Amino acid sequence: MNVRNEVLGRVYIIFAFVGLVSLAIFSKAAWINVVEGDRWKAKGDSLYLKHVPIQAERGNILADNGSLLASALPLFDIRFDPNSSGMSEKDFFDNLDSLALNLAWHEKYANSPDQIKLKLLKARQEGHHYLSIARGLSHQEMRKVSSFPLFRKGKYKGGLIVERKSKRRRPHGILANRTIGYVRENAQPVGLEGYYDDVLSGKEGKRLVKRAGQAYIPLSNRAEIEPITGNDIRTTINVNIQDITETALINGIKHHEADFGTAIVMEVATGAVKAIANIKSTENGYWESYNYAVGTAVEPGSTFKLASIMCLLEDRLITLDDLIDIERGRKTFYNKELVDATLTCRKTDTTTIRRAFELSSNVGIAKLITNHYGRGTKAKLFIQGLRDLGLGQKTGISIEGEAQPYLKEAFSEKDDWSGISLPWISIGYESTITPLQLLTFYNGVANNGKLMKPQLVTSIEAYGEPLEVFPPKVIKQRMASPYTIQLAQDLLRGVVEDGTASRLRSSKVSFSGKTGTAQTNYGFERKKKGIQYRASFCGFFPSEAPKYSVVVMVENPKKNGFYGSQVAGPIFKKIVEEIFEAEMELHRPINVSLKAKKSPKRQIGARTDFEELGALWDWKLYGDTEENWISLDAHRDTMQMIAKLYSEELVPDVRGMGLRDALHLLEERGLKVKTEGLGKVSRQSIRYGTAAKGQTVYLNLN
Repeated sequence: MNVRNEVLGRVYIIFAFVGLVSLAIFSKAAWINVVEGDRWKAKGDSLYLKHVPIQAERGNILADNGSLLASALPLFDIRFDPNSSGMSEKDFFDNLDSLALNLAWHEKYANSPDQIKLKLLKARQEGHHYLSIARGLSHQEMRKVSSFPLFRKGKYKGGLIVERKSKRRRPHGILANRTIGYVRENAQPVGLEGYYDDVLSGKEGKRLVKRAGQAYIPLSNRAEIEPITGNDIRTTINVNIQDITETALINGIKHHEADFGTAIVMEVATGAVKAIANIKSTENGYWESYNYAVGTAVEPGSTFKLASIMCLLEDRLITLDDLIDIERGRKTFYNKELVDATLTCRKTDTTTIRRAFELSSNVGIAKLITNHYGRGTKAKLFIQGLRDLGLGQKTGISIEGEAQPYLKEAFSEKDDWSGISLPWISIGYESTITPLQLLTFYNGVANNGKLMKPQLVTSIEAYGEPLEVFPPKVIKQRMASPYTIQLAQDLLRGVVEDGTASRLRSSKVSFSGKTGTAQTNYGFERKKKGIQYRASFCGFFPSEAPKYSVVVMVENPKKNGFYGSQVAGPIFKKIVEEIFEAEMELHRPINVSLKAKKSPKRQIGARTDFEELGALWDWKLYGDTEENWISLDAHRDTMQMIAKLYSEELVPDVRGMGLRDALHLLEERGLKVKTEGLGKVSRQSIRYGTAAKGQTVYLNLN
């Protein structure tokens, strides 16, 4: 009995313990389910579900006319979930053969249909949910693959997963490559892409994905939060002018075997940068690897002499007809000899200041500055005069990496001011400036003294509509007096007409500018490598009504000359002439005497055509001529035929002709033709009587 009671007591204890444990477990389960349920569910989901960002489509970078410089090219990756919950076994096996056949065709049979079939079967058997099918497809290719058997059933029944991404595309290749720039992971943003990244990048979206093995697959082909496409920026870059500039620069660097070069074209009235080229010679050819135009401040050499002369003129210390002894091109300043490069200077004693500038006399300019600013503290006036012209400061262009120019403070120990600083600064040494900053200064001279901020972007747009517009900005309303500006313009024109750039004169278009040649290495490096040079030319055109300013700088030319007039000048001329030929508005109207509202009485064309028309309309034709080309003059009820003679070696006058006849005459003489408008030829870009040498003639028709 006692034993039985003892056993029952132990059983009751065990039951009680089990009951208490069960109650505790039930209570905890209820607590977790009711009170902490949402927290633990979220934690569980986080192990299998998460939100991932969806990159927004990047905005476009547009040229001045709206054409694309850089755009987002949509690309698609195709993946397959052969174990999708909505896919039946029957659907999978019924479509397996035809799907494999279509995929083999799409891959151009890199893999056979049997190989692809085995791959799909294996993926299903091993429980894969994220099998890669194709990468980087275009939209058209994606639509095609999505229509394949099984895939056409969609994500759940067909296992199709489509992932969109984008790739930056540049329709014009390396054109303006460094100016357009890039944004990359683990790299400093560059160019317009970097400066306007916040505008172009848009706003990323979110998509819910679930874990499937080692991969995460989207729960839906649609996003929970759709990405917002970036806005576009419209630049000032003109594709045609950019192409002209880059081509001329590359050819010049090749011809002179130079290390690198840069060229910029700016619109005078607005400061709009129409082209900016930076070309470096590499082992793999020619490439834009650095923006020298904006990011490199260098000693400019003789192009800086214009600023020195303008300081003297602005302070009314000289007239251009004053005389200066250039001492046959040799002068010693504090035991350091300064030598002129031109042979004419070495044969000249006394000449006018105007002539000394045209010949780019180092001795003449250095003596003038030293004579007028070399006593007492007057050097401070010269340095301040340079700053008043806008020199020594950044332009503030909307692109990263503009170099800080360097202009010494007079008598500053920190700046290493010495006895030769004043004469050396006056001719473009002991100070540095970027090509863009130099061009901004020259552009101000061309713009009658109004200093414009260089502009690269005119507006931010969305779907073709402007969101924000950036008008041209004036840095300084008047950089110098009209008196000084007029004389500076005259000096630059004189350099081309009768100075160091006289061999560059063009029969097509007038231009003004200044040559520059700077020695770039000193001391040990000079002894080791020999003298190296930087050749430059800066100016504007047409001289009488400047539309564009241009700077060209070429570093270390090793062949076919090294002076600015030999290296940078011809590149400048090529750019100027080709822009002039391409832009009809730069040409003077040839037939301004004709009134557009009245029909011309004279018709020009082939004689046989007029004879056929005369027979058809019963015209009374007179004039005994057997020439192929005639003009037909109307006289009341009769038509007079007058012979037109055209030399085979000269550009013919095709004004008044129909397009067919004009093309025949011009192309017969080896000329290329581009047209604009409809009707008869009203204007031609190359004046008749010019030697025909394969040029391109632009015709306006109306």
